[in-house]
Amino acid sequence: MPSRPFAEQHALWSDAQHDAASLLAARLESGDFDTVRFAFPDQHGILRGKTLVAAEAARALRSGVGFTSTMYAKDTSHRSVFSVFTREGGLGLDNMAGTSNSVLLADPTTFKALPWSPRTGWLLCDAYLPDGRAVPYATRPILAKANALLAERGWQLTTGLEVEFHVFRVTDPHMQPEDAGQPGRPVDVELLTHGYQYLTESRYDAVDGLMQLLRETCERLELPVSSLEIEFGPSQFEFTFAPQSAAASADAMLLFRSAVKQVCARHGYHATFMCRPRIPNVVSSGWHLHQSLVSIDAADTGSNLFKPDATGLPLSPLGLHFMGGLLRHASASTPFATPTINGYKRFRSQSLAPDRACWAHDNRGAMLRVLGGVGDNATRIENRIGEPAANPYLYFASQIFSGLNGVDQAIHPGESADQPYSSPAPRLPTTLAAALDALAADEVLRSQFGPAFVDYFIHLKRAELERYQAEVSEWEQREYFNLM
Repeated sequence: MPSRPFAEQHALWSDAQHDAASLLAARLESGDFDTVRFAFPDQHGILRGKTLVAAEAARALRSGVGFTSTMYAKDTSHRSVFSVFTREGGLGLDNMAGTSNSVLLADPTTFKALPWSPRTGWLLCDAYLPDGRAVPYATRPILAKANALLAERGWQLTTGLEVEFHVFRVTDPHMQPEDAGQPGRPVDVELLTHGYQYLTESRYDAVDGLMQLLRETCERLELPVSSLEIEFGPSQFEFTFAPQSAAASADAMLLFRSAVKQVCARHGYHATFMCRPRIPNVVSSGWHLHQSLVSIDAADTGSNLFKPDATGLPLSPLGLHFMGGLLRHASASTPFATPTINGYKRFRSQSLAPDRACWAHDNRGAMLRVLGGVGDNATRIENRIGEPAANPYLYFASQIFSGLNGVDQAIHPGESADQPYSSPAPRLPTTLAAALDALAADEVLRSQFGPAFVDYFIHLKRAELERYQAEVSEWEQREYFNLM
């Protein structure tokens, strides 16, 4: 007797996923698609995966797709930074020794037809070990764990996203053999707008064709885009998203970034979610996370639990304590919200980016900006600490774990910092190295993410730091070469 498919053998799907898989298999067998991309979010929030022809994809829905476990050993240059050929694959698991295979199992409810690639389907997948256990370094399950902790209390995190990014026109793709590498030589670009005319209609109209292309792409992918804006800096854009659950927002952010980059590349543009590109006159990009807790209890489903009942209070007691937790663990959670070396160049005084762990009512200089009040169902906390390159699953999970600790410990957030850049509040880390040290010392986040995962994440990022420290920068050459 043949063994049961992987999804059934290990009881990995819900009834809704089984139903979606049956409908999708019939659709794939009808001949509407030629290929299907099976994609998963890696540790950096980058989509990786395999592409199958439609007939094989229909068979693989329940059985899964094999992929090499070394995907979880790679830093941002795609180098393996663990000893992958040792007995435990350098990752502490016998199942991952010798670059052995793991299994990608599709979530059939996530299927999309890619607007920019004719007759191509797309599925978001979860990664499993051959014995049916989730790969312990996969990040989507970490957010699922955090959401489950909220659900036990009858709560759900609702999130709204403000995402800044840059789009340039490619002038030289640098595709000569000598341009290859880990990483290869980046493209040369020119601006689409000169910047410094924030929200002006003429600036928007100058890139209207591209904006409409991106809007149509998002619409066909059913991504909940609310607004399209020209941001302050040269060639800088911002898209905002309607509120939805944290799980849905994280999946949407992952697909949005990948879609924008692919669509732009097909039309001669280069889109980047790098925080601060090395472009003259550039302005840093942030990822602002609006968040509130809502009730999922039958009696008051959808009720905003951050909304205060009394005039003069910025948030409900629950909201204040949640915010207290966000501030208490601000430094330790920063590596999940700002995971790149480059992202720390954004934290500058008087820059619309935070430089210390404080809150204020409707003040864009504070790390946490409180919006709303009595009677306002949109009352929420906007965390301005993130960069657009962050892994959304880790970013959101860090908020939940931090906030719940604040609730459990009744942590008060202190007084509003009406002058946030001169507040006595603790300073945020100014380097990735300092942020990783804060994470390593934070017992709450270490426990909630899991000690093995935190050690793994820190190892990855410190390997990135070591490569950075080994490079001689242009600044060093300019500063010291003639002087010393």
